[in-house]
Amino acid sequence: MEELPTPRQSAAGTRDWPHAPPHRLGAAGVYMVTARTSGGEPLLADDAMKDWFERTLSRISEQLGWKLEAWAILSNHYHFIAQVGAGKKNAEGLSSGIRKLHSLATKELNCRDATPGRTRLWQNFRETHLTLQRGYLARLNYVHRNAVNHGIVSLATDYKWCSAREFKNAVTPAWLKTVVSFQFTEIAAKDGE
Repeated sequence: MEELPTPRQSAAGTRDWPHAPPHRLGAAGVYMVTARTSGGEPLLADDAMKDWFERTLSRISEQLGWKLEAWAILSNHYHFIAQVGAGKKNAEGLSSGIRKLHSLATKELNCRDATPGRTRLWQNFRETHLTLQRGYLARLNYVHRNAVNHGIVSLATDYKWCSAREFKNAVTPAWLKTVVSFQFTEIAAKDGE
């Protein structure tokens, strides 16, 4: 019989279980969040649903005081980077905000598909607390280029459900060139996307 992996002990004394990413959201800072639909189903394939999801993510972020810096919404997953303030409302609220987003999306999808009762439409999410500028810039580039990486568009700014166009219009050409220069192959391999 194959031996099961032993959970690691974190610095906070909690256990990290395989296949269930730990959520340590007590600190303020910048986070990257990734979530996938259950079974990789293309639940967000419909353009109107992607519009709805983007608006809802923005509304929840505003309600919770997160400053969205980047996002990409594809048919079976999404990514976002947000600044999260100090205090329980913000940092710990990241987890409850994502649960709220997933709950609202599930209700909306059930209504649109006339399939009441579906509950497990999302896999667990993963967040990364970005503490190094290199990692932050690589992930910023990764999120903006996600639709390109998946072969959906040739230019990131052509994908409607992504912040790439807005980012390009808001920053200097030099800063855009800097962000685009950061490689994200390790991130892509780690995220499996």
